[in-house]
Amino acid sequence: MTQVHEEVTEPFEPVGHVRIVYLGPVAPHWEIQSDWGDEETIQAFADRANARLVLLPPHDPQFRRNRERVARDAEREHLELQWDLGFDEADAEAPARD
Repeated sequence: MTQVHEEVTEPFEPVGHVRIVYLGPVAPHWEIQSDWGDEETIQAFADRANARLVLLPPHDPQFRRNRERVARDAEREHLELQWDLGFDEADAEAPARD
């Protein structure tokens, strides 16, 4: 008999808020903003997030993987994360119809 271990994420009380904004096709592509929270925690997170995103526009294939890594990092730090890519992501991922 095989046991399946599902990773269950418990809800957490955020200790800060971070918004990652896509600035456009010319580098720097990203700006990391914060509305509230511990400045040291947010700055350390922003440094790591910038390292993952610095040369990646949202249409780059590597962006999706790095975005997931940034999201996991925010979750570990108990930061509320918001993305502003400048377009509706649901429309961008919808398959094109002929």
